[in-house]
Amino acid sequence: MLSNKKLRMSRQRKAILEALNDLHCHPTADEVYEMVRRKVPHISLGTVYRNLEILTSSGVIRKVQLGGAQMRFDDCRDEHYHIRCLRCDRVDDLPLDPLNLSEEILSAQTGYKIVGHCLEFIGVCPRCQDEEGGDEAA
Repeated sequence: MLSNKKLRMSRQRKAILEALNDLHCHPTADEVYEMVRRKVPHISLGTVYRNLEILTSSGVIRKVQLGGAQMRFDDCRDEHYHIRCLRCDRVDDLPLDPLNLSEEILSAQTGYKIVGHCLEFIGVCPRCQDEEGGDEAA
């Protein structure tokens, strides 16, 4: 994967990519750091942040900007949507095909140069529903 992007496969980058692949939950940088520290004990938080930025800007991973407070990361680069828990901020992929939106038509109608779109669903995850004994929103 990295060889196609002309990036060196360092031990730190490999550990970061493995953590993203293992977590399957769109982790924050801090969560990636905690996971990577188990394999690379002397890695710094700054190194994890720096490598996440490099991997993102190179297109190897995606930054997920949702309504939650913290930036999250995703190793799936295919177009897809997310659902976020209002209580615990958990983020999951949605099993929904990308909507067939004509960005060209929207661009012509609005005058915007559209570079992409994102769609976020919000709700209460099953674990929070179980803990609260119901499914009411936060």
